[in-house]
Amino acid sequence: MTDNILDDAKTIASVDESNMGEKIRSFSDQVENAYRIGKEFSLDTKPYRDIDKVVFTGLGGSAIGADLISSFVRPTSRVPFFVSRNYFLPGCVDKKTLLVISSYSGDTEETLSALGDGLKKGARILAISTNGKLEGESKKQGFPCVKIPAGFPPRAALGYSFFPLLAVLTGIGLVEDCSKQVKETVSLLKKLSAEQYGINVPFEKNQAKQIARELYRHFVLIYAADGYFGTVALRWRGQIEENSKAIASHHVLPEMNHNEVVGWREPAGLLKESRAVILHDKGDYHRVSLRMKITRTLIERAGGKVIEAVSQGESVLARMFSLIHLGDYASYYLAILYGNDPTPVEVINYLKGELAKDKQF
Repeated sequence: MTDNILDDAKTIASVDESNMGEKIRSFSDQVENAYRIGKEFSLDTKPYRDIDKVVFTGLGGSAIGADLISSFVRPTSRVPFFVSRNYFLPGCVDKKTLLVISSYSGDTEETLSALGDGLKKGARILAISTNGKLEGESKKQGFPCVKIPAGFPPRAALGYSFFPLLAVLTGIGLVEDCSKQVKETVSLLKKLSAEQYGINVPFEKNQAKQIARELYRHFVLIYAADGYFGTVALRWRGQIEENSKAIASHHVLPEMNHNEVVGWREPAGLLKESRAVILHDKGDYHRVSLRMKITRTLIERAGGKVIEAVSQGESVLARMFSLIHLGDYASYYLAILYGNDPTPVEVINYLKGELAKDKQF
């Protein structure tokens, strides 16, 4: 594979048979529509006035939106936010818990199990889904369900798993109004696709294509500051794994400086074939920024190569999604270099099929 392949629309289209590229390009439209869905959702807020915690439950692409909301609102919210990825819920879930059940398909078995646990605990439940068993349970049990559009792989529906909930949580009074930040985010995403990362932007001017070329045939590690951008690093890892079908890992600073940095020694041969992506933001605490600088030196001494990416925009929300968009595009172009259609996830489908054979669940 050579760099000019990423500038060849016909070659890209021949690999991207399911048209993931268009879903990434039009993400700004999805964000705009998703926020509108949340703003227009009718919800009686009285039952939620004495909520003392918010717990999200979901898996994969249905959970990353919850991760991002949790990290985004944590510094300003009056109540703690948690994300649970399991068949059962934490022991703290009770009658004063807002339990958000997130399943894009509505049929995720772990999430439906957690729903049953939440009903037993008496939690106040809010669901978000396209349809499936979850929507059916919402009608049967009488809890509200935010209906979002179907037809996307869950990871490509991040706008629908994040922005409707952001708007609903604002209406409940658990989150500050973010309308201005959302407006900036939509505008910035459109600009990034059209002018910086899109398929029509040539390789020499396209950071997403350049990053993909650097990551091609290398083990990828993503690092960022804990908090807002630690979750963005998690999104990068997931997108590289699902879109590109390539293994990746992520960690956060300063924690990474207390363990993983020591691991940049062995196996020496693998480290020389590794690529570390460091995500930067102007809001990074100055001591963490210094740690990133020192960490880069240590990685390069071990033979690894470091790629740096910097957020764009003014508001925290816009800056977070600017790096998310860069990661989505980079993982997409990396899939093209590997010759992998970004959309299908046959391994996950196989795993679900094998699980379905177990009649005990």
